[in-house]
Amino acid sequence: MNRRCAFAMVALLQAASIAGLTAQSRQQDPSWVAPDRAVSTPNPLAGRLELAGGGRKIFEQRCTQCHGDDAQGTSRAPNLLSRRVQAETDGALFWKISSGDTRAGMPSYSYLPAPERWQLVLHLRSLANLRSSSASIHFDASVFETVSPYRTTSRERL
Repeated sequence: MNRRCAFAMVALLQAASIAGLTAQSRQQDPSWVAPDRAVSTPNPLAGRLELAGGGRKIFEQRCTQCHGDDAQGTSRAPNLLSRRVQAETDGALFWKISSGDTRAGMPSYSYLPAPERWQLVLHLRSLANLRSSSASIHFDASVFETVSPYRTTSRERL
């Protein structure tokens, strides 16, 4: 019986690791590099975080199919929250959104107005900032007391 259980566990772990490998997001093409002039282009909307919502709408319409709802990538496209992507300048991200990488399946979005492409960049930055700020929040359940809503003193009311 122990041998069967051990064999079943090994088979289950192998299946889980294979499933994990196939669920990983596609790697970014290392040869897809923005030209220097694009890298140094500043985002004209930088600091206007209220415009990131417009980028979110565009992302939901045009990007989630490949990059996923949370931008963490799929088998079709890379994780946009990865350190490598987030290390790109705003200008480089804008250039990549605009020019695409047809060899890797990334379409060009040059037909979108430039402000909308810059809003996409703002949205990607806001997602990364949200992710890093939520990763630094720690929940400590010990600070909460268990209080029954049914127990009251003469001074307390529900």
